[in-house]
Amino acid sequence: MAKELWKGNEAIAEAAIKAGCRFFFGYPITPQNEIPEYMSLRLPQVGGCFLQAESEVAAINMVYGAAGAGARVMTSSSSPGISLKQEGITYIAGAELPCVIVNIVRGGPGLGGIQPAQSDYFQATKGGGHGDYHLVVLAPDSIQEAVNLVQEAFDIADQYRNPVMILGDGMIGQMMEPVEFTEVKRRQLPEKTWATTGLRGRKEHNIINSLFIDPAACEQHNLKIFEKYAQIEKNEIKVEEYNLEGAEIVFAAYGTVARIVKNAIKALEKDGIKAGLIRPITLWPFPKANFLKAAEMPSVKAFLSVEMSMGQMVEDVELSVKGKKPVYFYGRTGGMVPTPKAIVEEAKKILGGAK
Repeated sequence: MAKELWKGNEAIAEAAIKAGCRFFFGYPITPQNEIPEYMSLRLPQVGGCFLQAESEVAAINMVYGAAGAGARVMTSSSSPGISLKQEGITYIAGAELPCVIVNIVRGGPGLGGIQPAQSDYFQATKGGGHGDYHLVVLAPDSIQEAVNLVQEAFDIADQYRNPVMILGDGMIGQMMEPVEFTEVKRRQLPEKTWATTGLRGRKEHNIINSLFIDPAACEQHNLKIFEKYAQIEKNEIKVEEYNLEGAEIVFAAYGTVARIVKNAIKALEKDGIKAGLIRPITLWPFPKANFLKAAEMPSVKAFLSVEMSMGQMVEDVELSVKGKKPVYFYGRTGGMVPTPKAIVEEAKKILGGAK
């Protein structure tokens, strides 16, 4: 199949449809509006249902209902809208329901601005709602990777009965790139015998629930879902390692920022400085072992986490390297984007002072 030029948001929506998504519930907010717009056109064409809810709160609870019935369902929003969905997201995680949530991140806090940012990392990876739970969080660095990850996200959600978040900054949603809609390898998935679709020969109805009045029962439920999270950590880590051999400094970056960092690495190489990159594709589960292994490399003097935030992923990098090498941070915020030149200057400053 030939590549076609697609806008990020529209490509994400089409990828969801190709993955079998037939239900979408959402509410408009910039810079992700093209996702619901596209879904409103395409879903009726494939026998699906698009519904613009009266609010983000209503939308996520509609997702809960469709997921509980076993449907492939998606919602999308941008930062403040995702904040409004948090109670529903933790209910979905607690009820062990599969769905896909897309967050095209904008600057904050508060209403912030509509420019790209990565300041929702904590919210996505540490559980933005209440209780003990995790989302699987996938962070594409291109529209092609977004298309591939969206399709895989539905399989991951179904396999583990867990919500999966696609975390992309505003650039992923708004820029245009060549895309090929290749068939992503499908997983062998169990039948959804838990779904609320009537008795179907069973003696009792299925019940979807996240309420446990008995504290011992609630604890057992938490222990059960954390056994599932341990399996996800074992099986689902995705990471790119770039130019690590002989690196003096290792960058940590995800999403579109990683592409900017690669340009900085090329510029540093021209100045005789060897630099590498570890790009987490799964922000949760986080590729801790990759960072620890890099920290044990004799050539590595320091790590530099580059983010469009005031410093969020840098904490996971620090935890991962376990104090074996110093970890530094460089970030822009509020919708400002780091430049290769500024990243190069920061790396040179660190290497000048690193022991």
